[in-house]
Amino acid sequence: MSALLAELLRQRVRTNGSAPLYTFYDLDSGARIELSATSFSNWVDKTSNLLVDDVAVDEGDVISMPLALEAPGHWLTAVWELACWQVGLVIDLTNPTVPVAVVTGRNWEGHAARDVFACALDPMGFGFGEPLPDGIRDYAVEVRRHGDRFFGPPPDGEATAWVDAERTLTQADLVKVDGPPARRLVRAREPWTTCRDGVATALVTGGSAVVVVGADADQVARIAESERVHAP
Repeated sequence: MSALLAELLRQRVRTNGSAPLYTFYDLDSGARIELSATSFSNWVDKTSNLLVDDVAVDEGDVISMPLALEAPGHWLTAVWELACWQVGLVIDLTNPTVPVAVVTGRNWEGHAARDVFACALDPMGFGFGEPLPDGIRDYAVEVRRHGDRFFGPPPDGEATAWVDAERTLTQADLVKVDGPPARRLVRAREPWTTCRDGVATALVTGGSAVVVVGADADQVARIAESERVHAP
């Protein structure tokens, strides 16, 4: 079986860590954030350590991620997805009844779990800058005290990794993509295709992604030209 996504990310860090991996554009705010493989991996590893050390997750636990529905193209969503898969969690978007934790954006009301992590969705990854309600943890504050390297065992390739209303995917299914090692433009739309095109394809093919949130066609065309990407 081919390497899983977490190992492919580590391989990219070793072979080409300084090159861009995930570039994020928010057309509403005008933000552009570019993460190298090393920077992206550091965020993934810190989040993995947060899950293991603070939440005490076990492989096979289910995590609810409204964040992927609220902000499928945000780079923090991609970080959370890779971190969950690195520690062997199941990302379930079908509102599971007993998740080990919930990861959300600014819409944290109504989520029932011992640990609810809220992401401010700041382009630079900053937190809310103010106290949150009891029971809601500011991800940006919590994650920074965890280590930049994760040393846990690799996940089982046949274990479930993603569940939504249309599909159930294993860890091995996540790497079933192909194509040339191109720099691709990805329009952020529904959660799985955004994740597949923005994260999995880049890692599997040795390419990179420019993920754009927003619908201004002229701006997208200018980004495609300036970033020298393969537009869909």
